[in-house]
Amino acid sequence: MIPWLGRSLQFPPVSLALAEPDGLLAAGGDLSVARLLAGYAHGIFPWFSPDDPILWWSPSQRMVVEPGALKVSRSMAKVLRNRRYRVTIDRAFGAVMLECAAPRDEQGGTWITAEMIAAYTELHRQGYAHSFEVWMDDELAGGLYGVAIGGMFYGESMFHRQRDASKIAFVHMAQHLFARGVGLIDCQMPTAHLASLGARLIGREPFVARVQQLLRSPLPDTVWDYVYDHEPSR
Repeated sequence: MIPWLGRSLQFPPVSLALAEPDGLLAAGGDLSVARLLAGYAHGIFPWFSPDDPILWWSPSQRMVVEPGALKVSRSMAKVLRNRRYRVTIDRAFGAVMLECAAPRDEQGGTWITAEMIAAYTELHRQGYAHSFEVWMDDELAGGLYGVAIGGMFYGESMFHRQRDASKIAFVHMAQHLFARGVGLIDCQMPTAHLASLGARLIGREPFVARVQQLLRSPLPDTVWDYVYDHEPSR
């Protein structure tokens, strides 16, 4: 059994998270800004299907990217050089969330419910959630969104309409944030795609310790003022 959250914003200790399913910690509560921030501050995030109650997770291992660990393959470097694109921050947060929420291939559903969209839109309005957009031919080609608290960035989801657009968003996001003081990017769940970009698994305990340290390192608001226009080299 897992605890059911009431009005209190306090979460159970992450050490009590289940081994199966890995990381399930609690259920219930709400998606208020205060509760979401309290969860992220302890390495906890919501993830649930439309017919489920709100479920809160702290997996035994986390996929993260650290400063200096980002990998840009030769093929990706070629894409970054030879494609024409623009990268922006927070120019189309709502559109990015909706694209990330769209069903993909055989999945047929999404965990980014209307309730999640409303909650993270409010986080964005209050300055905690941010989107990175990639534009090609003046159209939104790909992007990602996540939550920034102190020196932490918690990546939530990404999408692409054109090939490699989500990778362009990820590379620019990591390079930009690391250069401006972010100490760790949380990617949550392991995938081969993230591993190819330099992400690695770390245990829950060291992850939460890093989170607690980095929360005390706020970023300047100017971090989110960013436009990058790239023209292919000739």
